[in-house]
Amino acid sequence: MKDIFIAFFSTVGSLAILFASIGILRMPDFYLRLSVTVKAATLGVGFLLASAAIAFPDVSVTTKAMAIAFFLVLTAPVAAHMIGRTAYHTGIRTWKGTIMDELKEKKTSDDTKKAAIKRDEKTNGPV
Repeated sequence: MKDIFIAFFSTVGSLAILFASIGILRMPDFYLRLSVTVKAATLGVGFLLASAAIAFPDVSVTTKAMAIAFFLVLTAPVAAHMIGRTAYHTGIRTWKGTIMDELKEKKTSDDTKKAAIKRDEKTNGPV
């Protein structure tokens, strides 16, 4: 029974990582590639770590596998978010089929607020 779980988790983990690598090739822009890769690779590595924890029933191996999986799930989305925001602010273009750009809307509203504050400071003096 243990071998069946190991085989299942290893297969699912390997397939998820395979789908992540295919996603890098198939997605049209950087942001979609980043999203697909982080999600699928995190899932794949999690399954591979689960199969390693089952294969080696030693407490130290299981604890290390759980800790790695926990920190991977905790840090991978945050890192992908920061990489995506940095890419956006440095001018990496989005795909032509992108429908919604929330950062652009936020940036324009922030720019209008800053312009209004500068106008107020010129007419009324600094606050």
